[in-house]
Amino acid sequence: MSAAAEAHGHDHHGPPPIHYSSRVSPLVLGMFLFIGSEIMLFGSFFTVYFFDRVVNHGVNGHWPPAPFERPAFVAGINTAILVTSSFSMHWATTSVKRGNRRGLQAGLVVTVALGLTFLLTQVIEYHRLHFNTGDTSFAATFFGLTGLHGAHVLVGLTILTIMMVRAFRGHFSPEHHHGIELGGIYWHFVDVMWIVVYVTVYLI
Repeated sequence: MSAAAEAHGHDHHGPPPIHYSSRVSPLVLGMFLFIGSEIMLFGSFFTVYFFDRVVNHGVNGHWPPAPFERPAFVAGINTAILVTSSFSMHWATTSVKRGNRRGLQAGLVVTVALGLTFLLTQVIEYHRLHFNTGDTSFAATFFGLTGLHGAHVLVGLTILTIMMVRAFRGHFSPEHHHGIELGGIYWHFVDVMWIVVYVTVYLI
C-alpha cells in the first residue's frame, strides 16, 4: 500500500456521511408523519360526530337537538385568538432564521400568552354550559372534539414554553433552529384543526 493510500485510510474514520434522498429534513418529515397520524385521530372523532348528527337529526328537525345551544360567539372569539397566535408563531420562526433574537423571544411570548388565553376561555365556556358529557350523544361528541383539541393546545403550549425558555437562554440561531421550526409546524396544525372543529361543531 502506498503512502498516499495509507494517509487516505487514516483520514477517514467511521461510516460515510448520510445522503438524504429528500430535500426535507428528517426531523420535519417526522413531524409531518406525526401530524398525519393526528389527523386520522381527529378524523375518527369527526366520524362519530357526523354519525350521531345523521342518526339524531330527524328527531326534532334541527341541530343540535333541543334544548342544547352552541356558544358560537365565544368560540368565534377563541378562533380569532388562535389565528392571531399562528401569526405570532410565524413571526418567531422567521425571526430566528434572520438572527433576530428579540423577535424570536417576543413572538414566542405572544404565542404562549394567546394560547393560554384560548385555553382559559374554553374552560370558562365549559363551566357556563348547561350540559355535561353524560347527558346525550351530542354532549359527548361536543366535549370529545373540543376537549381533544384542547389537549393538543396544552401539548403545544408545553412545547412552546420550553422553546421560549431556551430562546431566552440563547440556545437558537439561524443555523440551529429546528426546535422552533418543529414547534411552529405543530402549532399551525393545532390552529388549522381548530378552524375545522369550529366550523363543524359551532357553525354547521
